[in-house]
Amino acid sequence: MLGIKRLGLLAALVLVGLAPAAAAQAAAQPSTQDTQYLQALHQVNLFEITAGNLAQQKGQNQQVKDLGKMFVTDHTQLDQTVQSTAQQLNVQLPSDPTADQQKVLDRLNNLSGAEFDKAWVTAQLAGHVQAIQATQTEISQGSEQSVVQIAQDALPVLQAHYDALVALAQTLGVPVPQTSASGTPGPGGTGTESPAPGGTGTESPAPGGTGTESPAPGTTETPAPSQS
Repeated sequence: MLGIKRLGLLAALVLVGLAPAAAAQAAAQPSTQDTQYLQALHQVNLFEITAGNLAQQKGQNQQVKDLGKMFVTDHTQLDQTVQSTAQQLNVQLPSDPTADQQKVLDRLNNLSGAEFDKAWVTAQLAGHVQAIQATQTEISQGSEQSVVQIAQDALPVLQAHYDALVALAQTLGVPVPQTSASGTPGPGGTGTESPAPGGTGTESPAPGGTGTESPAPGTTETPAPSQS
């Protein structure tokens, strides 16, 4: 009997020892904010790579072609880090862009020449505003350091893209969406002309989150991207 009691005590001690380890493992899971940002940024990258290739193929303006090439390079590099981090954190990434992003790609596919150039720049401006706001939200609200680091690394890249797009938009006569302190398009904005990457429609996830747990881009109270 004594031996059985000792075995029972040992088993109990083993279980007690395992409990903190299990709790630590559960605590290590990324937050909803971190998870949704990784997923949304991956979809932004998928969109930008495809849209960048379209710009190189269909663009009439050489600057559109050049920006498209730069976007493909930068977002491919960024997505390698996103995929690696998601794998480490056991976060499942979507395999396709959002429904809104796909609508933009389908629309661009049906355009050509100067019409394509203007539509491409318009969609890219709106999409980069949203991606920047989602990234700012992750930096301020994210809890998993590896994901926050991705956002910190991505922000200057996205900002540089946006600044280049603003300069190109002025050259092509494309209206630049004005953003308020809350990140919403102001008068003269072009955000409603075509669905933006990770758009705010309810049918598909928006960068920064799909539910009420974390703000979606375009609604976060974060500083608007500066314009050069």
